[in-house]
Amino acid sequence: MQENNHLTSPEISNLWTHYIRETLSLCVNKYMLHTIKDPEIHSLFQLANQRSLKHIESLKKFFKQEGFPIPKGFTEEEDVNLEAPPLFTDVLCLKSLYMMSTHGHNEYSLAFTNSTREDIVEFYYQCNLEAMELYKKAKNLLISKQLYQKPPTYITPEKVEIIKEYHYVTDVFGTHRPMNSIESGHIFFNLNKSMIVKAMILGFKQVTKNPTVCALLEKGIQGSNKRIGVFSSLLSKDNLHLPKSVETEITNSTVSPFSDRLILLQAGFFYGVAVTYYNAAVVASMRADISAHCEKAALDCLLLYSRIGKEMIDNHWMEQPPQADDRKRLND
Repeated sequence: MQENNHLTSPEISNLWTHYIRETLSLCVNKYMLHTIKDPEIHSLFQLANQRSLKHIESLKKFFKQEGFPIPKGFTEEEDVNLEAPPLFTDVLCLKSLYMMSTHGHNEYSLAFTNSTREDIVEFYYQCNLEAMELYKKAKNLLISKQLYQKPPTYITPEKVEIIKEYHYVTDVFGTHRPMNSIESGHIFFNLNKSMIVKAMILGFKQVTKNPTVCALLEKGIQGSNKRIGVFSSLLSKDNLHLPKSVETEITNSTVSPFSDRLILLQAGFFYGVAVTYYNAAVVASMRADISAHCEKAALDCLLLYSRIGKEMIDNHWMEQPPQADDRKRLND
């Protein structure tokens, strides 16, 4: 490696974050492999674990080449109890993998676009291909088992229409125009994700013994209920179908398969990602009331994300990301 070809700040940040999340995913998926009975779902999780192990080895290689300390991340010894009874059914396990493969593809795409060094670009190019393949397999399996939540469909328009009045956007009060396909698509997508996340958080709350972690998870559940209520109402008013709740896919186990540190960081990741998706919906929505609802949802998730971060710091559970050189201190 050439001495003047050090990793850029986005590259090292992406690798560091990727390592933390990949080791977390590996712990979660290893546990799920111990509980899943369906052979097709089990096989898909085996593939996901193989990919995670491959990525972790590549990430360690990059860190060693740079002389950068390998992050602690999450380990099977400290953060997962493989002997814990099932907390989620096979259905929820599959839906969670489907959701996480979506997140993974988005993260890899961003890492790919802001990487410069050829080996890092190639690494994230391959990660993207693998994430898309995993997503495709998860979605096809959901479809084959009649578990896939299909978004609303619209009648094909007969001709091109032009927006001629401002009230298409600004009509906040009174009778709203029907949602367009962009708006309903974002709402359905976020609503489906919210229902999966709520079920996961309900399961985490059921098994954690830490009162502070439990209180934060309860706050997350309450927030999810509000958002699910708001966005379900928007779809219902237009007589559009809703995604199905998956709360019944939680078992009655009270034995925690995961450390409180893993549970809290996973919850924080859920809400951090939600901020991104709700903000995308804000930009895409042309009806002012829908944009306002999405903006409120993003803000609520951001506030909870920050509270989880504070708790992580208070418990010394959060690793410090790579830091820029403190030039002022060096000059003192």
